[in-house]
Amino acid sequence: MIETHFKTTLSSITNDTALTERFWQEVTTEYNKPDRHYHNLTHLNHLVNELATIKDNINDWPVLVFSVAFHDIVYNVLQKDNEEKSADIAVERLSLLQPDNEAIEKCREQILATKNHAISKCSDTNYFTDADLSILGQDYDTYKKYTRQIRKEYRIYPDFLYRPGRRKVLKHFLEMPAIFKTNYFNEKYEQQARENMLKELKELG
Repeated sequence: MIETHFKTTLSSITNDTALTERFWQEVTTEYNKPDRHYHNLTHLNHLVNELATIKDNINDWPVLVFSVAFHDIVYNVLQKDNEEKSADIAVERLSLLQPDNEAIEKCREQILATKNHAISKCSDTNYFTDADLSILGQDYDTYKKYTRQIRKEYRIYPDFLYRPGRRKVLKHFLEMPAIFKTNYFNEKYEQQARENMLKELKELG
């Protein structure tokens, strides 16, 4: 669970339990908002569980957990700078815990990488963005549930606007040489993810 990983990780960085609790309350408040049907705590739990299975491959686990918790702290379907705003908040909070410029910049890079999911020189970032996309490679029933949740988040847009946008997103991923950048996630989810997205594209018409 993200709460356990978050609080345990922060306790290894700071003895300020009040600050840890304040940050966690900020996370739960934002991710529990009623308009979040997919980008909520369930998503964070799934993401951190995917990463926990390969924790030994991660170079800086505390930073990665912090990035997971804050990467969608700002989520507004009407805006195009959610990742930038989320990164700004994350590094501001992290700087209160660990004034290490390298760690802070790593956190910023990881969150910004979720905007386009391009390959990074940092292996932790690649594991992070792969885990963020791992929903794409689930069985099709789970994938369909995810697409319905995303549609609810974009319910402000009528179908004639939503469908072309969704098709554009799917084609963006399908045109990538590899959706998943790490061997671990590529072998686990690449083929199923492509099958799922091609099937959705066909259903969208």
